Amino acid sequence: MLGMICAAVVCCLIVPSARAQRTQFKPGWNFYSPTDDIALGKEVAVDAEKQLPSCHAPKVDAYLTGLGRKLTAKLPTGGVQYPWEFHCVNDKEINAFALPGGYVFVNRGAIEVSDDEAQLAGVMAHELAHVVLRHGTEEATKAQAAQAGVGILGAIFGGNAGGALLTELGRFSAGGVLLRYSRSAETQADVLGTQVLYDAGYDPRALAQFFEKIETESKGKNPPEFFSDHPSPEYRVQRVQEEIELLGGMPAKMKRDSAEFESIKRQVLALRVVKREPSAGGYAPRPEGPPPAPSANFAEYQASAYKVKYPDNWGKYGEKNSVSFAPDGGVLEESNGRGGLAYGIIVNVTKVPVDSSAAKALENATQDLIKTLQKDNPKLKVARGPGRLRLNGQPGLSTYLSNQSPMGGGETDWLITVIRPEGLFSIVCVAPQKDYEKYDKTFASILDSVRLTK
Repeated sequence: MLGMICAAVVCCLIVPSARAQRTQFKPGWNFYSPTDDIALGKEVAVDAEKQLPSCHAPKVDAYLTGLGRKLTAKLPTGGVQYPWEFHCVNDKEINAFALPGGYVFVNRGAIEVSDDEAQLAGVMAHELAHVVLRHGTEEATKAQAAQAGVGILGAIFGGNAGGALLTELGRFSAGGVLLRYSRSAETQADVLGTQVLYDAGYDPRALAQFFEKIETESKGKNPPEFFSDHPSPEYRVQRVQEEIELLGGMPAKMKRDSAEFESIKRQVLALRVVKREPSAGGYAPRPEGPPPAPSANFAEYQASAYKVKYPDNWGKYGEKNSVSFAPDGGVLEESNGRGGLAYGIIVNVTKVPVDSSAAKALENATQDLIKTLQKDNPKLKVARGPGRLRLNGQPGLSTYLSNQSPMGGGETDWLITVIRPEGLFSIVCVAPQKDYEKYDKTFASILDSVRLTK
């Protein structure tokens, strides 16, 4: 996240005392309310159920619901009445996730790899902690704040970059912004999950033991899907053990397993394996050919700093002064589950930390923007320029960049920049090198349509 964005951090306070004191948490900076979390989570859950293969096992869902309710009873919800739904996903990948508002999905792979009920309860408690600490919408808040700067460009530009802000929040994507946590958020979920296990009567070491097990078993192989959107924090096991000591040490009586868990695990192991679809996210799978040709008819988009027209068969992603326009199939899912723009344009207004009237302000701001893009796109290079042009009567720079395309092969990116009172106005026209000439006319028409706010 950019340094210009002051992201609030979830407060953690360890209070030393003669008696055990647990770590205290409260949710961090967030544009959304808990009510928003519930409404948003419900919308995304509907989309997730359409995309993910269900186990179609009512007994398994009922078991997960019963176990989940036992755990949610020990959560510090701050008085929020979360709806709490629990679903089994017929996917042998080791993973589980919880959407904002309490919509929880557990892959059969997580059940199958758990040695006992305490380990499964640990995984679920970890996910439930993300819900009450509101990590999903906290990440969405940071992403939206980044739209005021070059963050959106760094996130979606080119083939290797992430695409968090291209994910519409109401759509499900396994690598989307609502489900991609920081290491600090993972530590918070570990610690609060450990507290929940302790309070629910389970062995509080079970969560750390689960992570140790799957990390050991996956050495030398592709890491489990869980770790792709749940980065493993440093000293995970040590931090869990420290929290157990704060809770008063290991309890005299604690639950590890149950006959019900063993029965459910046998049922899950007997389920027919569903072959996973190429894409479980909201982005289009990698197509064999280019998307439909740009329409000759144009729609108009107006932001506070500009107006622009774009082909009416292209979709719009983002809001306000930071948006992208792309055809169907122009935003592709990468191997990491995120999205990359292969065809289309990115329009952005970036605050410039210098006097915009200075003689070299445009050149300096353009170079700073390119350097920022290169941090997230290691194969991005300047191919030609910068050269002078005028956009809506204003002096600007034209720079051609080369990059790696999500389609495979090379990509041409035409960057146009103009200094405005609001900051650096930029448009990036993106297409694979082999198709770029086919989009030249469309890109020129889009640029001719730009009207900058006077």
